[in-house]
Amino acid sequence: MLKSTQLDAADIRSKVSHPIVDGDGHILEARLTILDYVKKIAGPEVALRYENLESPWKHQDCQQIFWGMPSGPQSIDRATAMLPKLYRERLDEAGIDVGIVYSTACLPLMHVRDDEMRQVGHRALNTMLADIFSEVGDRLIMNCVIPMFSPEEAISELDFAVGELGFKAATFGTEVRLPVPQIAEHAPELGKYTERVNPVALDGLYDYDPVWQRCVDLKVPVACHTAARGGGSRHSSPSNFVFNHLGGFSTAGDYFCRAIFMDGVTRRFPELNFAFLEGGVGWAVQLYNDLFEHWEKRNLDFMKGNLDPAKLDTDLIREMAEKYGDGILTGDALIGESTTNRMGGILREEIELDEFRRCEISKKEDIRDLFVQPFYFGCEADDAMNAVAFNTKINHYGAKLKAFFGSDIGHWDVEDIRDCVPDAYKNVEKELFTDQDFEAFMFTNPVNLYTRQNSRFFEGTIIEKEVYELVQDTEKVA
Repeated sequence: MLKSTQLDAADIRSKVSHPIVDGDGHILEARLTILDYVKKIAGPEVALRYENLESPWKHQDCQQIFWGMPSGPQSIDRATAMLPKLYRERLDEAGIDVGIVYSTACLPLMHVRDDEMRQVGHRALNTMLADIFSEVGDRLIMNCVIPMFSPEEAISELDFAVGELGFKAATFGTEVRLPVPQIAEHAPELGKYTERVNPVALDGLYDYDPVWQRCVDLKVPVACHTAARGGGSRHSSPSNFVFNHLGGFSTAGDYFCRAIFMDGVTRRFPELNFAFLEGGVGWAVQLYNDLFEHWEKRNLDFMKGNLDPAKLDTDLIREMAEKYGDGILTGDALIGESTTNRMGGILREEIELDEFRRCEISKKEDIRDLFVQPFYFGCEADDAMNAVAFNTKINHYGAKLKAFFGSDIGHWDVEDIRDCVPDAYKNVEKELFTDQDFEAFMFTNPVNLYTRQNSRFFEGTIIEKEVYELVQDTEKVA
């Protein structure tokens, strides 16, 4: 068997019988160009404020990224990620037919608390991206970026980006980071030093169902690219970026995925797809299987039969205490502990017993259908955990999760854009992927992410014919 060191990206592309779709490449936006667009849209005064906008993480005690873009021998890769026409020209070197591209500038922008700056920034960024990608659509498809501090701002920008600028893919903010409410109320000048993460689904500040419905109407899946660094969900290091980066995207993806699932969004909007980018699929395999194990023991019928404190056999408890408690652990003490503490009793009258109610789960297969069908997971080529998505011996009901190839071209972790496809192919050589798994990873899954909602998504690209045949085959199976 040939080793990947003997096969370059072009060799692998010629070897396989299907196109290769990069589900997650990046554009590196020039800040000065964005400022030009802010000035065009909102005027020079707003542009000046935007230029002096503080990083949303400035007051967080968290080491942020530094030296995060290609330089040195791979300066050509830096230029590639900044110039869409050069990016398109070099795709053959990378062994890629079509690339789905995401913004880098949106990653901090989606967390800016100033409403005007956040909304103007997204509008300017989307307008700029539409302009610079206008002539490369046969091979590069750019995402617009959607702020999510409220459903109204999300729908407004989504309508503009899709309806007026012509985007057909979008990246959404997945959490709203605000000051701790009590501090914001009583000491607003200190609010910028605090942060509380609010989801955009379960327990969110607003009902985001109108956003999901608009995505269905516009045939746009929901992609997310949020990192947990600096957020209120875990401790961050003030000195070590690698510490903060480890698990950052998977933590944020897991948070959004749990919120979407437990809120019943995939039940209410079964035709809507969600993509969780750059965090791999290992966390998703754990979450998928963990949902079964939680439902088995936390579904309402099981709890009523086995966990209801009102059904505690107090006579048995007293008998056992008298026999084994040595006069120290008394029946009264044990019974009181069992009916009042957090493990054994209900603390609030209004607590919702059926925590799976929004999902309307009545059998285990419902979990499979509500999770496997709509969720897609972007994986970098060298992620050792990619193979677990396709391991039917691990996943309940023999499910294969919809992992797909995301090169992350443009960022520091891609040493050379020509290495991404060979890195992905190593799983075939190691016999961790079958040829069919590789095809799903590199073609079928990233295509279905978009065509399940919009069968014409890849029209006008160089893989239009192959995608059409795949969609026709999928419809026959369905």
